[in-house]
Amino acid sequence: MSYDTSPSYPVPPHRPPHQPPYSSSQSYSTYPWAPQPEPGPTGPHRPRHSALGQHSDIRVLRSAYRLQRRVATLTALGYFTLFLVLSAFAPSLMRDEVTDGLTVGLLLGLIQVPVTGAAIGLYEYTARRTVDPIAERLRKQAELDTGRAEVRP
Repeated sequence: MSYDTSPSYPVPPHRPPHQPPYSSSQSYSTYPWAPQPEPGPTGPHRPRHSALGQHSDIRVLRSAYRLQRRVATLTALGYFTLFLVLSAFAPSLMRDEVTDGLTVGLLLGLIQVPVTGAAIGLYEYTARRTVDPIAERLRKQAELDTGRAEVRP
């Protein structure tokens, strides 16, 4: 489980994020009542948005990617589950012949290959439409943040 530094889970003021409370390489005071260093830059060079690690776009990207995986997986597995349920609970339907020597069960089994291909196509389509634009925006934002950090004195 990762440590979330979003406003709904604030970082305790006496301990910076991602550091154990008692480490030998502490660069901060171990007393919670000691004065804390000033947070980030102030003035005209202050960034307009929060740091990339604390930005809500990462959560948006994560949820878009999660939805994309679920849709593609449920497409392929849903059809396969339907095939298994019909095989178990409707064997007479699966034995019916469509043409001479081709049963419904064999036909549904053969259709599994195009359905898997359709799931792959759906995965790529949703990646291009939803996930990739968010990732590209985050990539550009990270480049801008890196450029701002190098410019500051």
